[in-house]
Amino acid sequence: MSQSARKAANLSLNAELVSSARELNINISRAAEEGIARAIKAERERLWREENAEAIRLENEYVEKHGLPFAKYRQF
Repeated sequence: MSQSARKAANLSLNAELVSSARELNINISRAAEEGIARAIKAERERLWREENAEAIRLENEYVEKHGLPFAKYRQF
C-alpha cells in the first residue's frame, strides 16, 4: 500500500474495539486503512472470479477431457 496523500474520514467504530486498540497502542487509522485495503482486494478478487467464471469453467472442462497441455514434459 503506497503512502499517498491522506484524506480525513469520519468513521463510526465499535466503542469496545476503539478502547482495546488504544490500550494496546494500536494506530486506529492505520488499522482501519489496512482492513479497508484487505476488503478492497478481496472484493476485486471476487469480482474477477465472477467475471471470468465461464472461461475458468471451460478451461477446467478442457483439462478434464484432454489433460494438462504439455503434461508429458512435466518433471514432477
